[in-house]
Amino acid sequence: MIQFFRGFVSGIFAMLFCLVFSPLYLSAAEGQEYIAIRKEGTGNIALVLDKLDAKGRKETRFAEILDATMHDGLDFTRLFSLISPPLNVKDNTDRKNVVINFPALTSVGAEVYAGGVVTMKSDMIILDMKVYEAAGSKLLLNKTYTGTEADLRSVGHAFCADLVELLTGKKSVFGSKIVFISNKTGFKEIYECDFDGYGVEQLTNSKSISMNPTLSPDGKNLAYIDFTSGRPTLYIRSLNGGRIAAVGKSSVSIDPGWRNNNEVAATLSFDGNQEIYLVNSDGTLSRRVTNGKSIDISPTFSPDGSKMAFVSSRNGLPQIFIQDLASGQVKRLTFSGRYNTQPSWSPAGDKIVYTTWEKGGEINIFTINADGSGLVQLTQRSGENKSPSWSPDGEMIVFSSNRLGKEKLYVMNLKGGNERLLLQVDGEQTQPSWSLFR
Repeated sequence: MIQFFRGFVSGIFAMLFCLVFSPLYLSAAEGQEYIAIRKEGTGNIALVLDKLDAKGRKETRFAEILDATMHDGLDFTRLFSLISPPLNVKDNTDRKNVVINFPALTSVGAEVYAGGVVTMKSDMIILDMKVYEAAGSKLLLNKTYTGTEADLRSVGHAFCADLVELLTGKKSVFGSKIVFISNKTGFKEIYECDFDGYGVEQLTNSKSISMNPTLSPDGKNLAYIDFTSGRPTLYIRSLNGGRIAAVGKSSVSIDPGWRNNNEVAATLSFDGNQEIYLVNSDGTLSRRVTNGKSIDISPTFSPDGSKMAFVSSRNGLPQIFIQDLASGQVKRLTFSGRYNTQPSWSPAGDKIVYTTWEKGGEINIFTINADGSGLVQLTQRSGENKSPSWSPDGEMIVFSSNRLGKEKLYVMNLKGGNERLLLQVDGEQTQPSWSLFR
């Protein structure tokens, strides 16, 4: 059992066992409904993202930045096959009536065309974007995005978000955040970055050990464990106003997980045993959820907050269970694998991703349907892969891995493909948690 807790939080849990996720302005018409360009599961959407039109030196420079921002952002999602525009894709002799050559688009296999123009008014940058279905020459989106020079990344990503949600019907990753732990300063502190690893920012400076960071669904509050007081204590911090509440100073606290914007669950040891409690965002206790002699940790909730998946030792070795919060009924979810830990419930509510200790020391990531069917292994033969967390659209998973020696953050798609390094920061990065807000 001690081995399980060491693996789960890099040695911290062994000790505990012994002690028992903008200034941008958008102007547009009514929101578009989901446009089904292709059948789900048939592959990436073939997109021509045309070079933005602009006149004037400043406008041209801003257009180049927006071109790169949108291209890189859409490429990061791996939802699109980006096709270079044919030379005769448009006739913009008349800037007020640009003519799109749809036969040329279909000849190169494009399903969707996106193009636009950058202009300026005073110090505001105006991006007018249009999106067409290539085969039917149907206008799918006509929207204007406005911001200052400092907002260019947000402006480009706002269009990317609209495009993804328009074509897939799913919430996009654009604007979401990832919190994680890094020891780059010599201490384990909490950091935050954009969905694509851009803009790393340090959030804590306790010069101690911080761990298990997780953002509330609306991104306004950060829950985490910190050892500044001498024992692991749950803290809830408002990222807007800086308010910090310490929870359960007289007990051991581990593993927070948000149920909704107002409640976070964590394992506390008020009665000497590790049990899961619900805690209000102001730090006051709401109610106890589990009650037994086993150790219960790692709460994660279904999107509607009615069910909680968690790790328990009630049958011996750690396995994942699901509890209905209304009735209190508990069912075992995992039966394959001896050490199953770190569950994370998908935004769609259909899957749970988790880690399994394998024979030989490997730690791999699996997904399982919420009803216990459909077990799928996502990583293999790549060292220790831990702390999986879903993207807001449920299409990607961020996790930590020591496959190259040091622990770093990686992302992959929900089937385990397109594994890639998320960011390059000094030291090691662990325990990522992807916010569900945008």
